[in-house]
Amino acid sequence: MINSDTFQRFLFEELQIRGEWVRLESSFQEATKGVDYPSAIKELLGQAVAASVLLTGTLKFNGRLSIHARSMGGEGKGPISLLMAEASNKRTFRGLVNWDGDVVQGEVLSKLLGNAQLAITIDPDQGQRYQGIVSLERDNLSDCLAQYFELSEQLDTYLLLGADDEGCFGLMLQKLPDYRDLEDQDAWDRIIHIAKTLKKDELLNTDNETLLMRLFHEEKVISYEPETVSFSCSCSRERTIASIEQLGQEEALEILEEEAEISVACQFCGTNYAFDRADIQSLFKLGRAH
Repeated sequence: MINSDTFQRFLFEELQIRGEWVRLESSFQEATKGVDYPSAIKELLGQAVAASVLLTGTLKFNGRLSIHARSMGGEGKGPISLLMAEASNKRTFRGLVNWDGDVVQGEVLSKLLGNAQLAITIDPDQGQRYQGIVSLERDNLSDCLAQYFELSEQLDTYLLLGADDEGCFGLMLQKLPDYRDLEDQDAWDRIIHIAKTLKKDELLNTDNETLLMRLFHEEKVISYEPETVSFSCSCSRERTIASIEQLGQEEALEILEEEAEISVACQFCGTNYAFDRADIQSLFKLGRAH
């Protein structure tokens, strides 16, 4: 059985190397159904979403982790102005891409985003927010994120990310801090060499346990229980009303002079919230609607 919409950890018991799988199908389709993403854009978003879910496996507390890149504009800017994916330790995610113009399938990341930096932000429910920055020197998101771990955490990391119109997937392998104490110092190179033989078709059509057995049958691997992953958007009509309230009565009524209603679409899920003149009059006469 294919492990769809799941996150699963595994551990090489004798090698001080950890691993994670993520596969998102119906949850990714739900996350993108409200926005008409071109295939190339959807593929990049899927890779970012898969990576954000994988990276939450490194969190040791309740909170969220986001991968965020925003173009600085000006000369050298790319067609993508914003790429963002966020996941939580509760295995929920959301993401979005803003773009303008045509996007070439398979274009390197630096060309898509232009003069931008990639930020990884860790936001615990309790405690201090942390953000790390990595430049877009590598050709793809997988290698950029591996570079982030190499520079900021001094942990060798390998990521394999993929996506299409139907879903997205990812594999992450990472040395544990105690790896330097291991007698078999060639273990990492051996595991990564094998992992790089993994094909997209295998990931799409083969369950996790079969893949582990097929790839690493000579190693002692412990697999943990899969965890369900779901799309979760925090938008609501109430939140949208609050944003209109901040806009102010005068500006809201000016919009209604030109439009039949104020329409606000959520950037993450595409849900549209519409408010007519009666809604706006009620809001500013009686206070916030509930």
